[in-house]
Amino acid sequence: MIKIGEWNDLIVKREKEFGVYLGCEDSDSEVLLPRKQVPNGIKTGEHINVFIYRDSDDRLIATVNVPYITMGKMAVLRCVGTTKIGAFMDWGLEKDILLPFKEQVGPVRENHEYLVRMYTDKSDRLCVSMKVYEYLSSNSPYKQGDAISGIVIEYSSEYGAFVAVDNKYSALIPKKEIHSAIYAGDHVEGRVASVREDGKLNLTMQKPIKMQIRENAEMILNIIDSYNGVLPFNDKADSKVIEKEFGISKRAFKTAVGKLLKDGKIRITEKNIEILSEEERAELAKKGTTKADVVKRAKPETKKPVSRRSPEPVPDRKGTVKFTRSNGGRRNNRKALMAELSEMDEE
Repeated sequence: MIKIGEWNDLIVKREKEFGVYLGCEDSDSEVLLPRKQVPNGIKTGEHINVFIYRDSDDRLIATVNVPYITMGKMAVLRCVGTTKIGAFMDWGLEKDILLPFKEQVGPVRENHEYLVRMYTDKSDRLCVSMKVYEYLSSNSPYKQGDAISGIVIEYSSEYGAFVAVDNKYSALIPKKEIHSAIYAGDHVEGRVASVREDGKLNLTMQKPIKMQIRENAEMILNIIDSYNGVLPFNDKADSKVIEKEFGISKRAFKTAVGKLLKDGKIRITEKNIEILSEEERAELAKKGTTKADVVKRAKPETKKPVSRRSPEPVPDRKGTVKFTRSNGGRRNNRKALMAELSEMDEE
């Protein structure tokens, strides 16, 4: 039986000017191998290994060319065009393969790569799908701290980015680790934060902390420089502003800014972060940098302490002195209390 989407060991049944017809010993089905792909010297009755797919007219055809993907397998393919019915992917053969719209898990952009799996549709045509999560393995050789690379297969606003490490192992970048836009098809590098009980990986995009702080600090300095040396906000800015501008968390931002302060490269003012000039750096280096030299914030206003006066004695209508509290507290003069009770009895 000739199997579509797979390599088949077939026999040369008959020869024509435009190619040779191939088939199985126990079947009358035949498929054409075009003349330009027929090996020199091959004869009727000999075996040949070919890949079977459908041509532009939807007819079965054989090829000796090697496709990038075969039936039931996963591979990273590049999008060469999009239409209303789906996207067409380059898979190494003359006719591009279809990624139907219903098999997409996010926007598919031309000239971008995506991890897909081959299947046949109801009409027995070869197609590919981005829905590969259930086919990923949870039996990876990686352990906590290992460096990894992979491709994003899907993004969830609730959980984060699902990743195929090495295009085959199941992993997740948790939402809290993501501080910039990320899409299906993005290639990522990071480390294994933990290995879950089911064998799937939790990833972090952060590098070893010292290296990450150093790289963040350099990146921040370059961005401040792009603002002509004066950032229009400081380390007190809203976390969303920081994430949008730098793609890192506010905590990571403040840590990197702290390093730049320690190195004497910036100054923080009430509203800005400024890059120090070479002359300013040299002067600070000569006398020793202090916090007062690089942090110029307005001093907060000090509030005057609220005076608490003792309760004043209040005479009643008969001249008896009673002590009261403005907040409705109990009277604290026992003699005055007893006198008041006595008056009530007389009445």
